[in-house]
Amino acid sequence: MGTQANAPKKVGVGKFLKSVRAELKKVNWPNKQELKSYTGVVLATCGLAALGIWIADSIFGQILKFLIR
Repeated sequence: MGTQANAPKKVGVGKFLKSVRAELKKVNWPNKQELKSYTGVVLATCGLAALGIWIADSIFGQILKFLIR
């Protein structure tokens, strides 16, 4: 069942770090303008999500106050 071919290979730390560095060189990093744009999108999305949660919390809070009375 469990053959040695399927077992993960043991790799030294140095070889692992070399492969990580090689992979990071292949990454297509965003330029400064793209980074600013992406950051704006993330912040706007987080703000809208926070606003939606705050509104839902306020509504449910009012409903609970009404039901508890």
